[in-house]
Amino acid sequence: MSTPTPAGTVSRIALYYRFAPVADPEAVRLWQRVLASSLGLTGRIIVSAQGINGTVGGPVDAVKQYVKQTREYGPFHDLEVKWSDGSAADFPRLSVKVRPELVAFGAPERIEVDERGVVGTGEHLSPERVDALVAERASTANPVVFLDGRNTVEARIGRFEGAHSPGLDDDGSPIETTRDFLTAIDGGAFDHLKDAPVVTYCTGGVRCEILSALLRQRGFAEVYQLEGGIVRYGEARGDAGLWRGELAVFDARQSLRFTDEAETIGRCELCDAATSRTANCADPACTTLTVRCSDCVRGRPDWRCPACARDRGRADRPGREPASASPPPTTTTLTPTTGPAPRPIRSTP
Repeated sequence: MSTPTPAGTVSRIALYYRFAPVADPEAVRLWQRVLASSLGLTGRIIVSAQGINGTVGGPVDAVKQYVKQTREYGPFHDLEVKWSDGSAADFPRLSVKVRPELVAFGAPERIEVDERGVVGTGEHLSPERVDALVAERASTANPVVFLDGRNTVEARIGRFEGAHSPGLDDDGSPIETTRDFLTAIDGGAFDHLKDAPVVTYCTGGVRCEILSALLRQRGFAEVYQLEGGIVRYGEARGDAGLWRGELAVFDARQSLRFTDEAETIGRCELCDAATSRTANCADPACTTLTVRCSDCVRGRPDWRCPACARDRGRADRPGREPASASPPPTTTTLTPTTGPAPRPIRSTP
């Protein structure tokens, strides 16, 4: 359990990852839980034989100490960390788990990790180099294509100009989980981009380490990844670059703006109002996330996603067992109605 944050204490959230071979993930998990708990931090930490990936929040001095001590462990010496506004209160608890993969693509046997990171990734490009590459190729027959490495809901509220996001800008199936990318890649959903310069991007960069490697395995000729992800791009360019909208995050903040001038490009799936808010399906067994404005979340707390609505309708037909009444959304449904706008990202703690 986290300790209360004293009034006036400056807090921050750290997003980080490091791909490196870990000989004993369970021992690292136990160490990480003790370390984070002792510092009063909350968040989510994943440990695997491939490395570590996490987001933790709390008093800034405590988070700095956590990062310092984590980097003292040999494989995590080069831990990649991004800082943003937030606190321990943005997470319900501290969760530290061991998983077969650092990112759940469902193909651990296809990814090789050594002391330098994932083997065979796309070339890492800084925000400045990404902008330069886009400008350089813009007037050619083979312009840069951005490939969004996040799920479709994340892309609905923020994305790069002209980015390719399955289920958002085409008739393909939406990406609901990271595993859907493996299905899409193996099914040839992106093969029409094989000869284009493809820049993959995601929140902090960790998903693109795997995505870019899988694309190269598929035979893509020119694959890049945005170094440090959208977070680093926003720190460098704010809203003056190629990014549009807000950055979705999976904690109580819901989304982050790079500046106060950020556009709101998301649209409520029920009323089409401009919004960057997301909410879960009312069925507690469902993990579907949708873009819905605060008014619709408040006004329709029992709203179910189309799949659950169909299942409920079938169950309610004559001759079937009646559908059981589901409770209102749990605390995982985020329904802010008042308060300040999403907080800007900060580049330093």
